[in-house]
Amino acid sequence: MKKNTYKLSKSTFIRGLQCEKSLYLYKHHYKSKDPTSTSLQAVFDQGTNIGLLAQELFPNGVDASPENHFKMVESFRKTLDFITEGESIIYEATFIYNDVLAALDILVKDLEGWKAYEVKSSTKVSETYIKDAAIQYYTITNSGIDLKDISIVHINNQYTKDGELDIHQLFTIESVYDEVLEFLPQIPNEVRKLKNVIESAEAPQKDIGSHCSDPYECDFKGTCWKHIPQYSVFNISRLNKDKKFDLYNQGVVTLDQIDLAQTDLNPNQVLQVKSEVNGTSHIDFDEIRNFTNGLNYPLCFLDFETIGPAIPIYNGSRPYQQLVFQYSLHIQETSASDIKHREYLASPTEDPRIGFIEQLIQDCGSIGDILVYNIGFEKGKLIDLIDMFPQYSNQLRGIVNRLKDLMIPFQQKWYYTPEMKGSYSIKHVLPALVPKLSYNDLEINEGGNASNTFLSMVNGTFKGNEPQIRKSLLEYCKRDTYAMVKILGKLNELR
Repeated sequence: MKKNTYKLSKSTFIRGLQCEKSLYLYKHHYKSKDPTSTSLQAVFDQGTNIGLLAQELFPNGVDASPENHFKMVESFRKTLDFITEGESIIYEATFIYNDVLAALDILVKDLEGWKAYEVKSSTKVSETYIKDAAIQYYTITNSGIDLKDISIVHINNQYTKDGELDIHQLFTIESVYDEVLEFLPQIPNEVRKLKNVIESAEAPQKDIGSHCSDPYECDFKGTCWKHIPQYSVFNISRLNKDKKFDLYNQGVVTLDQIDLAQTDLNPNQVLQVKSEVNGTSHIDFDEIRNFTNGLNYPLCFLDFETIGPAIPIYNGSRPYQQLVFQYSLHIQETSASDIKHREYLASPTEDPRIGFIEQLIQDCGSIGDILVYNIGFEKGKLIDLIDMFPQYSNQLRGIVNRLKDLMIPFQQKWYYTPEMKGSYSIKHVLPALVPKLSYNDLEINEGGNASNTFLSMVNGTFKGNEPQIRKSLLEYCKRDTYAMVKILGKLNELR
C-alpha cells in the first residue's frame, strides 16, 4: 500500500472490458456522456441504499468512505489506517495496486482471516459480477491482504416480509472465490491493455455493436450512434439483435435499404418495412369489427400504476414485487353515453393495497367488460392481490374474468400505420390514431417516473410539493385510460 494514485477504478475496468472506446471517452470526453435519466438515477440511489442496509449484516464497523467521489484516495488512506489500528470490519475499504483503485463494500476479519463482501441490488450473481469481484481480489491481495474468501451479497427475491425486516433473510451471501480465481490470471494483461487505451492519443476505432448494451447500456451512445437515424433497422419490431447488426454491417441502416427477398423477416416485420417504405397503412376491417362487436357494455377502461421496491415495505410483499398504488377508470354505460371517471391514489404513509382493492371493486361494478392495455400486467397484479387477500377473492376474480385487451388489434397488426414505427405500445399507438392527444403536456408522462415519484414519497425522500405531485400522478394515470377511450373510438369508426 505505497502508491496513492490510480488510472483505473473497478467501474472503469468493467467499462473497459465492455468497450475500450467507452473507457477512452469516459476518461477524455466525460462531458459528452449521455445525461443520466431519472429512472437510471433511481436505480443508482436504490443500489446505494441497499449497500448501506447490507452493512447491518456486519454491524459496528468503521467507515472508510471519502468526503466525495473525487477524493477516493482519502478512502485508501483511511483503510490503511484502520487496518493498522486493528479494525476488523471496514465499510468501503479501498485499495490501490498497479494504478488500479478498488473500493469494497465490506471487509471483515474473522477467526479464519480477511473476507471480502461486495453488495449488489440484483437477485443473482452474473458473469460481470465475477469480473467485478476479481479486480477487487486482485487489488486487495496484491496490497498485502490475504483474503480467505470473497462473496457477492445480493437480494433474495423469495423472501416475504412478515413483521420487522429480516436482513438475514433479505440478503443471500454467495461465495465467488473459485470463479474469481479462475478469471484472475487474465487481469494483469487486461489492466495493461486498458491503461494503454487511457494513455493513447486518440480513441480506439470501435464501431457500434451488441457490446453497446451488454452487459450495461452505454452512456456514450449519443456520441457513437450519431450516424444512426431516429428510425432505422434497429427499430424493426421483435427482430433479433444479432440480425439487426448483421443488416447494419452489410450497410443497411434505413428500412428502405432492406432487400425483402434476401432478408429473413416474419410477416409482421415485412408489414412494418412495406408500410414505412410505401407510406401505407394496413387495416383488417373484419378482425377489428369482430373485436369491437364482441365488447359488452357498460365498458370500463382500466389502468394500474405500481411500485417495485427492492427492500419490501409492506407485510406479505417480496423484493421487487410490483405493488399497486393507483388506478384510473373511465366508464361508458353505452356506446353513445358520456364518459364517467373514477380514480384511486394511495396515501404514501400506509399499505396501498386494501384501499385500492375495496375502491376498485366498488368502481368496477359487476357487469360489462373491462378494457386494459396489455392484459398480462393488470391480470398479474390482480392475481397477486387475490393470493395476498383471499377475503376479496370472489370479487377480484370477477374483475379478472371481465378483462379484455385493447392492445390485441395493434399487437396482431390488424391496425398498423407507419407512425407506429413497429411498436404497439400505447405511447406509439395514441399519436398514430389521435395525433392531438399526447403525454407531452404532463409533468409526469411515463410509468417509470410515476413509480419512482410515488416510491420516493413512501420512502420519505421526496423533496417537492406533495399536493402538486399527487395531482400530476392522477393526471398521468387518467391520460392512460382516456387514451384507451379515444383509441377504441377510432376503432369503432371502422365498423
